[in-house]
Amino acid sequence: MDKGSFKDYKLSETIASALKGLDYEIPTDVQEKVIPLALEGSDLIVKAQTGSGKTAAFAVPICEMVEWLENKPQALVLTPTRELAVQVKEDFTNIGRFKRIKATAIYGRHPFSIEKTELKQKTHIVIGTPGRVLDHIEKGTLILSKISYLVIDEADRMLDMGFIEQVEAILKELPTERVTMLFSATMPEEIRSISSNYMRNQITIDISEDRITTATIEHALYRVDEEDKFDLLKDIAIIEQPDSCIIFCRTKDRVEMIYKRLSDLGYPCNRIHGGMEQDDRLKAMKRFKRGEFRYLVATDVAARGIDVENISMVINYDIPFEEENYVHRTGRTGRAGLKGKAITFVSSRESRYQHYIEKLIGFELPKLERPSKEEVSVQKPAFDAKINTEPPIKKMKSDQLNKGITKLRFNGGKNKKLRATNFVGVISNIAGVKAEDIGIITVQDSLTYVEILNGKGSLVLETMKTTLIGGKQLKVNKVTDKN
Repeated sequence: MDKGSFKDYKLSETIASALKGLDYEIPTDVQEKVIPLALEGSDLIVKAQTGSGKTAAFAVPICEMVEWLENKPQALVLTPTRELAVQVKEDFTNIGRFKRIKATAIYGRHPFSIEKTELKQKTHIVIGTPGRVLDHIEKGTLILSKISYLVIDEADRMLDMGFIEQVEAILKELPTERVTMLFSATMPEEIRSISSNYMRNQITIDISEDRITTATIEHALYRVDEEDKFDLLKDIAIIEQPDSCIIFCRTKDRVEMIYKRLSDLGYPCNRIHGGMEQDDRLKAMKRFKRGEFRYLVATDVAARGIDVENISMVINYDIPFEEENYVHRTGRTGRAGLKGKAITFVSSRESRYQHYIEKLIGFELPKLERPSKEEVSVQKPAFDAKINTEPPIKKMKSDQLNKGITKLRFNGGKNKKLRATNFVGVISNIAGVKAEDIGIITVQDSLTYVEILNGKGSLVLETMKTTLIGGKQLKVNKVTDKN
């Protein structure tokens, strides 16, 4: 048994196989401290920020502990933003892939009817924003009777966004016999009161904030007049030539302005802010993760919980008014032990916010002189060549894990009195196919989706074209991104 390895946690083969496929080998500090205690069923208060690996810290033990046979939700994860809910759902799905864990994300601006239909299926884990979770509770579409695990993620962000009352309303509806884990980058008094009122014999874990903030991130500050910020941004981009960069602005109008000006100059960029349609935001984040463009202009909606690997630089075009947001923004870079750089522009009117940030992080931000025209001129040809070259598309951790998975769609479901067991029984009787080769099954009213694992998808697809299920011949197709 390797010390400092996920093998230390005596996880089931299904979870261990998924972690291996995701290249999870050495636990981060927060994972090393949280996973053993969570597996023991302890209530936990965890002070850890973005980039610490906290999602896996709670997702691994929850995936291990939930009972697959139970149809009703057993775990509820509350997140402050829609993007984070979707991201956490993906993480649960990947980690629980071979255990056939079904995770569902519910959040505002997403069709309620679709979520209602999903929640009618076997669902092990629900991830949602507080308002939408309350909607489902009040309408009786989210059953809480079997909830044994609750995670409150980014609790301080919930407080900032005014969600704490909704969180407390949800807590009052949950079974009292449960494991509760609260994660927060900072610990305001309101957050501590939740822990004292709704948690039992909780254990506090503090992943040192200053160590995370300084260990892998080079911080810098430029004094600049407001009207000169954009020219400085161009100079910094030419000098630094980042492979990937998030430019944070305070408002959506500011984001749109910076995005348009960069686009007009030929920068490979996109943007994300709260005024965009949800699908457009998710598509932009997915393309940024893949490395399809180098510059993402964003409001703080992108600062929390979006797991993008290898971001080499963060630029605070506008210094955040709330000092905690500096930690969350800069936590987008320098992840997983990699080096990153965080640059902040500060105008004379913004100086007081700089002091608040420095007090929080415990050190002064190093001040740099603006690059000279000569320095910029020397670097410009290399910069032009880089932005005019197609960036290499990044491979996601889940790519290898999902490589051998085929998703099939059958044109029959509840309306034909079909259940998941009908599909498992027939498919596992195909020569060369075992029950372990069948992944998540989603039975809807008129359609059923079945994941086939271990590269057996083509075999199952061809066989099922002429094989009855429940005495019925169903049309079957392979699901692609386009359909």
